Amino acid sequence: MKAERIIKNAKIFTADKDHPQASALVVKDGKFAYVGDEAGLSAYEGEVTDLGGKFIMPAILDTHVHVTSSIGFEYADLGVRFECDGKQEALRFMADYIKENPGLPRYRFMMEQKYLKGELLTKDDLDSICPDCELVVLEGECHSNWVNSKVLEKHGITDETPDPVPGLSYFVRVDGHVTGNTFESASWPFLFDGLELNDEKIEGPLGRLIDYCVNTGVNVLFDAGFPEHEKIHERVYQQLRKMDLEGRLPVYIDGCYMLTNPQKTKTALEELQRFNREFNTEHLKVHTLKILMDGTQKIHTAAMVTPYADTGELGCTTFDAKGLADVLKQLNEMGMDLHLHTVGERASRTALDGVELARKELGDAFHVKVTCAHLEIQDDADMDRFAKLGVIANFTPWWHAGDPATTASWLGEERSKKLFRCKTIWDSGALVTWSSDCVAYADFMKWNPYLGMEVGMTRIRTEKTKIAEYDRTAAVLPPENERMGIEEMLLGYTINGAKMLGIEAQKGSIEAGKDADFLVFDNDLLTAEHDGFSQNLPEDVFICGRKVN
Repeated sequence: MKAERIIKNAKIFTADKDHPQASALVVKDGKFAYVGDEAGLSAYEGEVTDLGGKFIMPAILDTHVHVTSSIGFEYADLGVRFECDGKQEALRFMADYIKENPGLPRYRFMMEQKYLKGELLTKDDLDSICPDCELVVLEGECHSNWVNSKVLEKHGITDETPDPVPGLSYFVRVDGHVTGNTFESASWPFLFDGLELNDEKIEGPLGRLIDYCVNTGVNVLFDAGFPEHEKIHERVYQQLRKMDLEGRLPVYIDGCYMLTNPQKTKTALEELQRFNREFNTEHLKVHTLKILMDGTQKIHTAAMVTPYADTGELGCTTFDAKGLADVLKQLNEMGMDLHLHTVGERASRTALDGVELARKELGDAFHVKVTCAHLEIQDDADMDRFAKLGVIANFTPWWHAGDPATTASWLGEERSKKLFRCKTIWDSGALVTWSSDCVAYADFMKWNPYLGMEVGMTRIRTEKTKIAEYDRTAAVLPPENERMGIEEMLLGYTINGAKMLGIEAQKGSIEAGKDADFLVFDNDLLTAEHDGFSQNLPEDVFICGRKVN
């Protein structure tokens, strides 16, 4: 039988649990026609490539990134970043900048909330230094901000405006009056306000994204959405569809429609069905609802089972278990899936409770693939429930390093040493997948899957780690026994990701009949040094049997 590509004398990690290792493969019509030992090559004709023992693995799936919001961050004005010692110093810095740069239509700054030292920064404070034009101050994570009266007026925000999700996405009020401090989805409309994008502006960054993918060996991305900016989100999908129809999109992108406010559920489900119909080309599909179930630990919007140590608050979830179960039943009827942002322990518990309720009612008729992403902290009682309920656990392993003292102030000493317990969930039998969760393209350093693999295995970022110096860490993040092995990292980035997205019949492993997406490395990743693993890069990248890098 004539073949396009015949490879022998390779060390092949197949990600196929029944046949995990091979030494030869054959590609025909863009598919793997044969995977096994060299004796089986006698049935095929064509030029044979002897790889001399080089390492081969399946192409990589990054199952939680932000393709569309990264376009927004490409052109958004995030403002002048600064540090300060309290509110008055912050106001002086911004006032001086405004005086030195008069006449701008809007002013933007960025600072960490911690620099206010507990003081409340209000619209009245900002009006005092900028009364005549818009002023937005972004918090460092971009999950909250402070704005002056001009911004509130432009967006029609008054004292009577309801909070999108009380306790999670809300307008801070004092004596019933909005202060200009906003959190989560209540704040995001201000973040990209006035952003205008044409096709050229969208396609340029997408081209850089594709270049990154084909050079690092990422062949599948799950786009985790663009909250509160549905029009830009859809514009990017329209451009991706156009590129795919023109044969210019080699990477498979699995998209979503995002929901942050329970009151918009009906619209979101209708839009998800429309996206599913309209964005359905060879390399672009949409079949997932993405829900922001909670926020972040740093600004205390992540939902907790145990109260925050410093405030005694618990945070809040977008849906309760019953409400989420109702959404799941509708998704089940539609044949769609669910992906959830779940940082805090109560966010994932509520998700698990919702799945349990839906499963109890629907029984064997329940078919929704449910993924909980981030999972920074879990309550002990929930660790084995992912496996029992069939809920997929998606972690962002390059986060799995840091100093627990940073979080101890808000989580307490004990909980700050129990973050990112991915190994325990893996060992329970749950399906675990890995992702980068990046929201901006920039230099793509943090998108690097080999960075994720390194930190997933080491829980530290050293001088050898391919990352900026300021992101390096001094010690292994506890618990040390949550460090993963290399095979677990490879499986989570390959076949497990394909199962999460429902494309395991075509992607995720080197098996006969699947798309011939594979990577060739000079060094053996299975035995490579863990410290500095992020420096790895494939020598050759093949998608559907064609070398693309």
